[in-house]
Amino acid sequence: MKNDQVRNWMNGLFAYRIVRKAIGALTVLAFCGTAYAQTAQVPQVVVNTGNPDGKLGALSRPPSANKVETETADDFFLDKTTVLTGATITGLLINRAALADINNVEVEIYHVFSQDSDQQRIPEVPTRTNSPSDHEIAFATRAATNGTLHAGGALLENSFTVANSVVNHINKKPFNTTHGEGSVTGQEVEITITFTKPIALGPGRYFFRPEVSVNNGDFLFLSAPKPIKAPGVAIPGDLQAWIRNAGLSPDWLRIGTDIIGTDIPGTTAPVFNMAFTLSGIVIRDAGTPGEPDCNGQTSAALNQQFHNHASAALALGYPSVQALTESFRNACKE
Repeated sequence: MKNDQVRNWMNGLFAYRIVRKAIGALTVLAFCGTAYAQTAQVPQVVVNTGNPDGKLGALSRPPSANKVETETADDFFLDKTTVLTGATITGLLINRAALADINNVEVEIYHVFSQDSDQQRIPEVPTRTNSPSDHEIAFATRAATNGTLHAGGALLENSFTVANSVVNHINKKPFNTTHGEGSVTGQEVEITITFTKPIALGPGRYFFRPEVSVNNGDFLFLSAPKPIKAPGVAIPGDLQAWIRNAGLSPDWLRIGTDIIGTDIPGTTAPVFNMAFTLSGIVIRDAGTPGEPDCNGQTSAALNQQFHNHASAALALGYPSVQALTESFRNACKE
């Protein structure tokens, strides 16, 4: 092949490769755009604190005969308006309880103190800074017993041991530091929760509080590392887990700092996250809760993302358009 022919062939090949590369890039962009449009309509994991670390189990149960209510809560953060469609919690079934003994699962969501709280009352705990509020967000409670959530469990380990536990010794100050109640062994289980009535929340920080009712036993919410490690996803400004029982309510104690504590000079008390995930769908361009145009802007955002309210209700898991609009009205009034 002559030099000119070689040169022309090389230039043609170079141009061909540029065109192929450009077409490939456009194909990738088109695929990404399609994938993004699809995932925007499908629930994704929006909060993941990672796997249990075996350090702690904290009681979380509703009141029942001879059992006082005990609540364990951990924080999460949403940077955009999000419809929560489900969750998972990992815990320990103790006192020979098994999955078949679970008779109810309830979820509550809390703001951070001092919202939804009596600020005039004198707390009986070391601090309320960064704790859950006194009272839950009324519209965000879900329970299996009233059909607003479905729950199913899976056995992870038949015998799992935590190094420490908090079950009964949840005391007002100055008797709050007990160092925990020692090692506990039970069945490690993961409970998968689907909200049959999804929960719409505006951007901000919240606390997630699940309770599990167990016949002939109890559920200990398992701790996860703090700071969060893979496969968990970091939470901006991640706070530690809190707990209270009926005798302490409406106050809360920090499980690590206030209850476990430390007796070694120069050291700090441990801090814990709890092992859970939250799944949901982010609503792009939704209105800002508390602003006058929140409902109108959110309605327009739903139409833009899902084409109409009926499609939005179906995609988000609401039983009706009425349930959808009610949920977002509640979110806008937060």
